[in-house]
Amino acid sequence: MKAYVIEQAGGPEALLLRDLSSAQPGADEVQIRVRAFGLNRAEVYRRAGKMGPIAGQVVPGIEAVGEVIHDPAGVFRIGQRVATAMGGMQFSRNGSYAEQVTVLRDNVVALDDSTLSWEELAALPQAYLTVWGALDRSLGIQAGQTLLVRGATSSVGLAAVTYAKARGLQVIATTRSSENTARLRHMGADEVVIDGGEIAASVREIAASGVDGVLEVVGAATLRDSIKTLRPFGAVSVIGLLGGPPVLEQFHLMQDLPGAVRLSFFPSGLLGSAAMPLTESPLAWIAREVAAGRMPSLRTQTFGFDELRRAHSLMESDRALGKFVVTL
Repeated sequence: MKAYVIEQAGGPEALLLRDLSSAQPGADEVQIRVRAFGLNRAEVYRRAGKMGPIAGQVVPGIEAVGEVIHDPAGVFRIGQRVATAMGGMQFSRNGSYAEQVTVLRDNVVALDDSTLSWEELAALPQAYLTVWGALDRSLGIQAGQTLLVRGATSSVGLAAVTYAKARGLQVIATTRSSENTARLRHMGADEVVIDGGEIAASVREIAASGVDGVLEVVGAATLRDSIKTLRPFGAVSVIGLLGGPPVLEQFHLMQDLPGAVRLSFFPSGLLGSAAMPLTESPLAWIAREVAAGRMPSLRTQTFGFDELRRAHSLMESDRALGKFVVTL
């Protein structure tokens, strides 16, 4: 099979197309023919050597959609449409930048009834599964609540906006550029706040008593300000590192953390674990909502398999404003 590999850290040119043998699935695995995959910052960081050493050949990619080739346990049938995400891809096993991928069965979701194209399906798994974990499991969102999405123009931020709106929440989204306001409103944001570094006062003008929840995509750099927007007993879930390392210097629990506010970090590595079985995920429902036009598409651009290096270059220039996908 054809697959992109990284043999040493570097820029997009470090992505090398090679012929590899496809790994046969073990008892707890499924082999999938990859039809399309979404691109993620985690893959850019992996390629650049920012997520651990590169030993031998590393196949990057943490999500894919496609058809089942073989499931030794017979849980999934041959030709079944599925999505997969995480489960050690690009770290402890080959990732999805390939014609075929062998993954843990627990990290596979059936998408039998979806009428979406492969490129539209590829925009869903990683972003929406992460949002599901952070919003439903960490924050426990409910219809009628108000959610602040800090860093909303990232693909996972946009997914949070569309998902929360579809679930009946009032959504406040932030962006550093006013040029993105129309895009965020199209995706479902009720209010858009221009982020100059401190937004708590602006958010309080919209929600005087504070918001119910915050999805923090920027990370530690803006966390202190984000938690000032919360009402008592509100909660913030950190999922992103766009603002730099996940380190809070001299964080004071009494001065920096408002009374009765909950703080958590949601790692997408939990997806498919016993704590977060993907059989409970809303991914099939989301695919139906997107197909019906009730949720807007995250996809902004589609690339061919031979255009992967160019796609990585564009991602690094922060010009995605949504989800890039690659089709095979």
